Amino acid sequence: MNVWVFAYGSLIWRPDFKFLERRQARVRGWQRRFWQGSHDHRGVPKQPGRVVTLVPESSAHCDGMAYLLESEVAHRTFEVLDHREKNGYERVAVCVEFSSTEQVDGIMYIAPTDNHAFLGPAPLDDMVAQIRTCEGPSGKNVDYLFELADALRALDADDSHVFELEAAVRTGLEK
Repeated sequence: MNVWVFAYGSLIWRPDFKFLERRQARVRGWQRRFWQGSHDHRGVPKQPGRVVTLVPESSAHCDGMAYLLESEVAHRTFEVLDHREKNGYERVAVCVEFSSTEQVDGIMYIAPTDNHAFLGPAPLDDMVAQIRTCEGPSGKNVDYLFELADALRALDADDSHVFELEAAVRTGLEK
């Protein structure tokens, strides 16, 4: 059976796996937040970066991309994704919406609040300082933020948390 994977972070612009189809999608009851520590991609153990996870919020929704995996390669793809998302993320089942009348069952990765790398909310200035200074094997934390903001704009997705953080980081870099 083919399976849909919902992407809301770096998988939007860099899936790094084969898929049959890619579609803009939405999940309801979740909001995207820069509350997960990245010790292995956008930071290092002593200076973790900040990356996104989804946190439950009944009135919220999160826009992203959905990828249809062919059943024959889904197992291997999940092995790769499990490794990529190993720093606190886990797979969860989710209802993926393509429109108000078209919905499918899917899988997404979230970093629950009780995982070892969860940073949680912080004052905007603290998050900005952390994102500006962190870098890991996958690159600078600021690049992750800017790539995500650009990807969301390309989807015409509104995410005040991401865009507020992006504006604050850019303002500081321009000084």
